[in-house]
Amino acid sequence: MSDSHHHHDNASFDQIGEVLRAHSSFVILSHIRPDGDAIGSQLALGHALLAAGKKVRLINEDGLPDNLMFMAGSEKIELPPSTPLEVEVAIALDTATKPRLGEKSLHAASKAKIWLNIDHHISNPRYGDLNRIDPTSPATGQIIYQLITALNLPLPPETRDAIYVAVSTDTGSFQYPSTTAQTYTMAADLINRGLDVGTINSNIYDNYPYRRVELMRALLNTLEVSDNGLVAHWTMIDQLRVDLNLRPEDSEGLIDFIRAIRGVQLAVFFEELPDGKIRVSMRSKDRRLDVCQIASTFGGGGHPLAAGIRMSGPLDEAKTLVLAEIHRRIQASEIESNHL
Repeated sequence: MSDSHHHHDNASFDQIGEVLRAHSSFVILSHIRPDGDAIGSQLALGHALLAAGKKVRLINEDGLPDNLMFMAGSEKIELPPSTPLEVEVAIALDTATKPRLGEKSLHAASKAKIWLNIDHHISNPRYGDLNRIDPTSPATGQIIYQLITALNLPLPPETRDAIYVAVSTDTGSFQYPSTTAQTYTMAADLINRGLDVGTINSNIYDNYPYRRVELMRALLNTLEVSDNGLVAHWTMIDQLRVDLNLRPEDSEGLIDFIRAIRGVQLAVFFEELPDGKIRVSMRSKDRRLDVCQIASTFGGGGHPLAAGIRMSGPLDEAKTLVLAEIHRRIQASEIESNHL
């Protein structure tokens, strides 16, 4: 379906509410290599439904990342069981395409009769029986907040905190252009409901393992800026993961450091994966450089200002191809070069 697909395909909150009311057992899923918005959205909706008396399982292909273990109620996130769950409804959150839930998670949820798909990725092809896709929302957690408040579902402390973590992490602490007035109104409401903003931000942003800083040091040694000053990129070889004993979440958000270089409009993080594939993360500061479009050239996707690709290696070939495509787009967009 086209990106601009009509909003009338979106299920209303009332329609989703009917499904939630009519059924008693749910499995809630989110994407592989989950981030704060994926886990936060799962915990938020999961704890709201548990408080409403429903049976709920929260599963993720890769489990709970270390850096989110501080979240209240996060012990409910489990790895997919090997036999399919006896559940009526599967709810996929923050997951642009169904395969990104992971094969084991899909198998665990395979007995569900109804699929709900709630997400904010514009590239989402609407793979649920009911879909609520809102690309104007900065985070899936904000859609979950709107759903819970619209339906008057319980909003226990675990839900309150998880919504905040989801939206804060996906907006760069409420800084990205996707952040709306509604985002701040929501945050204020959560604080009014007892959210401890200092402690929760400290847990998210001031509590990194040392190995993450060692990774940053290694990445900085690979940093390159293009001749026109518009593109910054750095590279992580797989050996670094081995040497520093890195976990997938350790690189989360590091790209923002080079995105912040004055004059740089596009930041790229090349990462060699254990299977030899290359992961490419891109962040743009200029609407005329739509990284979702660049990514789609290589079978990837995401958002206009933040997107990713998985492509075959070797690393040098992938870098050459992606950087060449980026520079083609820059020339086409007539963005002024910025000589450092």
